[in-house]
Amino acid sequence: MPDRSESDSRKLLRRLRDVLAMPGAGQDRLDRITHLIADSMRTEVCSIYLFRDAETLELCATEGLKKESVHQTRMRLGEGLVGRVARMGQPVNTANAPAAKGFRYMPETGEELFSSFLGVPIQRVGEKLGVLVVQSKTAREFSEDEIYAVEVVAMVLAEMTELGAFGGDDSSLRARHRQPVMFRGGTGQEGAAEGRVWLHEPRVVVTNPVADDPLTEIDRIREAVGRLRISIDDLLAAEQLDKEQKQVLDAYRMFAQSRGWLRRMEEDIMRGLSAEAAVEKEQSTARARLEQVQDPYLRERMHDIDDLSNRLLRILTGQGRDTGAEMPDNPVLVARNIGPAELLDYGRNLRGVVLEEGSVGSHAAIVARALAIPLVIHAGNITSEALNGDPILVDGDQGVAHLRPEETVVRAFRDKIAMQAEAQKRYASLRELPATTTDGVTISLNMNAGLMADLPSLRGSGAEGVGLFRTELQFLVRSQMPKRAELAALYARVMDAAGDKRVTFRTLDIGSDKVLPYMKPNDEPNPAMGWRAIRVGLDKPGVLRMQLQALIRASAGRPLTVMFPFIAEQSEFLAARSHLLREIHREKSLGHPVPERLEIGAMCETPSLAFAPRSFFELADFISIGGNDLKQFFFAADRENERVRRRYDTLNLSFLDFLEGVVKRCAATATPLSFCGEDAGRPIEALAFAALGFRLLSMRPASIGPVKALLRRVELAQARAVIEAARAAGDESARPRLTAWLSSQPD
Repeated sequence: MPDRSESDSRKLLRRLRDVLAMPGAGQDRLDRITHLIADSMRTEVCSIYLFRDAETLELCATEGLKKESVHQTRMRLGEGLVGRVARMGQPVNTANAPAAKGFRYMPETGEELFSSFLGVPIQRVGEKLGVLVVQSKTAREFSEDEIYAVEVVAMVLAEMTELGAFGGDDSSLRARHRQPVMFRGGTGQEGAAEGRVWLHEPRVVVTNPVADDPLTEIDRIREAVGRLRISIDDLLAAEQLDKEQKQVLDAYRMFAQSRGWLRRMEEDIMRGLSAEAAVEKEQSTARARLEQVQDPYLRERMHDIDDLSNRLLRILTGQGRDTGAEMPDNPVLVARNIGPAELLDYGRNLRGVVLEEGSVGSHAAIVARALAIPLVIHAGNITSEALNGDPILVDGDQGVAHLRPEETVVRAFRDKIAMQAEAQKRYASLRELPATTTDGVTISLNMNAGLMADLPSLRGSGAEGVGLFRTELQFLVRSQMPKRAELAALYARVMDAAGDKRVTFRTLDIGSDKVLPYMKPNDEPNPAMGWRAIRVGLDKPGVLRMQLQALIRASAGRPLTVMFPFIAEQSEFLAARSHLLREIHREKSLGHPVPERLEIGAMCETPSLAFAPRSFFELADFISIGGNDLKQFFFAADRENERVRRRYDTLNLSFLDFLEGVVKRCAATATPLSFCGEDAGRPIEALAFAALGFRLLSMRPASIGPVKALLRRVELAQARAVIEAARAAGDESARPRLTAWLSSQPD
């Protein structure tokens, strides 16, 4: 590129920076900017359109169009050439705008006089902020140098929008990251919390997008890229990397070594951008290109580019996790996604967690439940909106996060938390009392656990035992397979902490959405119905036997209760049970103590097991309904799919009929039966299960109080009669009648 155009570009950016530094309201700045750009580009028109909301663009400033159209002209995303630029995230350059695809005439602007059109997106790392447009009467396409100049200006406008340079009274001009935003996602773990944002990967704030000395900036970018390459090489040299991790880092290294990437950033700097702004410009350009790609593998590379660019920005700015920033006293972790080990590192210090991704059965959700931390998942784009220290409200019950909430929302939320705290005080008074209904039926309420940190809740919640101890967490949080001795020591501590209370250990339940970091993942079209849980254990008996040996040794002669997950047919239970009995025999032959009493049970998570032969029910020491999986297979509704998982009611009469069938089969063989899962911890569902005949329910510790409080004030026979009435009336669900009946009962 000729030196003249490069110096012109830098000159334009310096003039732009001077304009932005001048005092004045946001609208005054926008007006001065459009005048400056039109003058510098020698065009009759320059206009700035900003997003008023996620789907609506508004003309916020113009030089050359009719002034009365400012804040009056609006268009939907994808509407007209401006909307097309915004949707695609790429420039539109045409010599004959009225003839261009998608053109929409806006008579109030007076733009019919201008034939040439160049629109570029105002965007920052995937955030679409608006569109910058220049127009001329002369019919011509703008040159590559002119397009580049406008793109660079748009980049600076995006950064200044982030920093609040255009803040004003009008909602469309307020600074980003200062407005209240509500994110409606999904429930990963119930509960409510108020706190301050702590970003797992803090966003980098570029405070000076314009370079004062291009040569100095080029030295900075070269040094930073060199440090980035060394850091990636160091990571690749580390031990204990699996094949997939090495492939990701190899992709990082290949991109970091790209001469084209560094050359493009250096060209950006020579045209006037700072090193940081050049990194973000290339990142935004790459993201916009990849967002148009249909191939899921290539789209996944967008995350790699983001991660690499963010690493480089942290090197350049010194911002990030290792900068000495202090975590607030009431932190709410905000992340795109997070692994179980990383979440455990934060521990119980967190008030809540909000993730852009995740799932109800993800590693993070499992740990959040174990730590009793409210979790919201699928909160799209929150990592781009949130800044460290922002106030945030997490409503895990509704799957909603309020970022920088307005005072009215805060007051209502605090009232909700206060009511919940008051209710917990009432529940605490019931802790030592049994869950006995008014007609004398006692239900055993147990808690679910997965960490040593859960065990204090055994006493505090009033749980009678641990109905489910998830053993997979100890496998998920490690980078390699745990040793038998480590597992035996952990299981022994669990039993010690439980004292004389029964602990039901579920063997390794992996697969589906729970993939071990050191086990090669399987490319399955439907992993929830694929190679998982007991299927993995029976196909890899070495792992299953090692875990069973650890459990036997941990018991040290004490009673032991083992439950096998995802049993679909009798033969699987027989095979798993045989492994356990062989290990008992082996330990005894070695002179090791064996359990004084052994219970071997199965989780009923597939409808098929309900129709197993009578001999299965006679052989099983107990059966536990795994409600989360059973419901998704019964209704053919993926529990990870927010569009369908809430579509089907647990109190649907067909589902209750099915459960009652299992109750009757277990009663015929005197096989103890329990219900384990999220639904067991919801009071009205728990009441329905008890009315069907379940006498043991297992749930998260925080749910025991509410469930016990309800059970102690109702007559189970009447609840059963309400369900029967709903069935006789042909109702689809028992919920409306049960809810109405409960509202008539005395507190």
